[in-house]
Amino acid sequence: MFKQKENREKTKKKEITGNDLASIINQAKKSSDFTSFSPSVQEEKIFISYYMSLVDSEIIQKVLLPSIIAKIDEIQSLTELEAIIPLENMSVTSEEKDIKVKLNRGFIFIQFYKNDSKGLLINLKNAETGTRQSNDTENEFSVVGPKVGFVENLQTNIFLLRQKFVASNLVFEEITVGDISKTKIAIAYLDGITNPQYIDTVKERLNSVNLGVVYDSSHIDQVITDNSFSVFPLFLSTERVDRATYCLELGQVAILCDGSPYIITAPSTLFDFFISPEDYYLPWVMGSFLRIIRIFSVFFSLFSTAAYVAILTFHYEVIPQDLLGPLISSRINVPFPPVLEVIFLELTIELLREAGARLPTKVGQTLGIVGGIVIGQASVEAALTSSVLLIVVSLSALASFTTPIFKMSNTIRLIRFPLILLAAMWGGLGIIVGTIIILAHLMRLKSLGNPYMVPFYPFRIKNLGDTIIRSSYDRSKKRPDYLRTLKKFRFKPNPKKDIKEGLDNE
Repeated sequence: MFKQKENREKTKKKEITGNDLASIINQAKKSSDFTSFSPSVQEEKIFISYYMSLVDSEIIQKVLLPSIIAKIDEIQSLTELEAIIPLENMSVTSEEKDIKVKLNRGFIFIQFYKNDSKGLLINLKNAETGTRQSNDTENEFSVVGPKVGFVENLQTNIFLLRQKFVASNLVFEEITVGDISKTKIAIAYLDGITNPQYIDTVKERLNSVNLGVVYDSSHIDQVITDNSFSVFPLFLSTERVDRATYCLELGQVAILCDGSPYIITAPSTLFDFFISPEDYYLPWVMGSFLRIIRIFSVFFSLFSTAAYVAILTFHYEVIPQDLLGPLISSRINVPFPPVLEVIFLELTIELLREAGARLPTKVGQTLGIVGGIVIGQASVEAALTSSVLLIVVSLSALASFTTPIFKMSNTIRLIRFPLILLAAMWGGLGIIVGTIIILAHLMRLKSLGNPYMVPFYPFRIKNLGDTIIRSSYDRSKKRPDYLRTLKKFRFKPNPKKDIKEGLDNE
């Protein structure tokens, strides 16, 4: 009984296989950019099918067709046809699924006869169409250092990473994701350095992705993340080649997505989002100073407006006597409680920020400057807000811009509002409760199974050298212990040698 059922299924599969090829061509012909023709005038012996919008027509006209027409009378099989075509990446196949997918990726399909069940696939994809020529970084700008960024083409991004690693242990493994889009995803890592557990985890999560269309690498980020309910980004996204190179050198895994200029690196820690590549291009003292300012700005942006609400609502006694007079005079005509005053100004700043980001660059800059001045001045004169709060909110907005990674900057902007509401309800106690909740949430988070708060939780004293401060290169020759890399040393600096200045006196 079971054998008869299996035989029926096999027969059914064969029947479907026999009709699939014709149905694929007929389905493709419904598109105006699909063509199927024979280069032979007298005898229709060879049929060529492809999407005109995906292939390089210049190669077809100058290389493919002249090679076929010159020896069309001598060609008797697909093997002979493959031998005379001076192109690479060719394969003879009869698998309908393979033909369907590759036709939509810029391959041309050649049949020896129109009803032949197999054909020759040749990759003639036009990789330049639709890609931008400039690859300057736009959102992760730095004054010192290279300005090279990734683009929307996967092969170009792989080439950019290959330029940085002149070594054979940089490995790229491709995975196809998306039932409709068939998007190519490349996993990059350093063989012999990166922990195989991280590589296997990334592969397992990508293979389990069930999506129709993959629009961007951030789409993949949200699907394979350890905790999709957290507002904190658990994987670092970067458009900078030097940052991705640094992460790979440390022993992390990089995920490249075709059609996206951003690369995901993992496992990441909370402090990775406050590190700028510029820190490593300046002397370590200056780099550490800028990083400390950056981290201080994050705390100021989080707690400044919440502290304003708590102090003016519950804790007037902490205000210095010299400041009490100006503060009272600035709020004497304001009819709203501090919490509504703060939320009004915070939402105004967010509206200006969103409007400036969505408009063209020149118009957006003008709107941000003029709108901020006009609305701020008008709000103070209309007694809707106090001038002191206007200064506090403006400084808080500026402090949030110091975060190098845009996703973490968005998280900081969002967390401010719950802290403001807690401060309005319970004052300083509300801020403490909110801080404890945030810390407890951070301690539970993991990135690719790795603790998110490391090296502070769990505490790793040896790995503190590249967190709040940036140590000198002599002190940062080892890779972080929490990444559990197969090789501990990034480089082994030569021992210092004494250099004599001037000429030796005899």
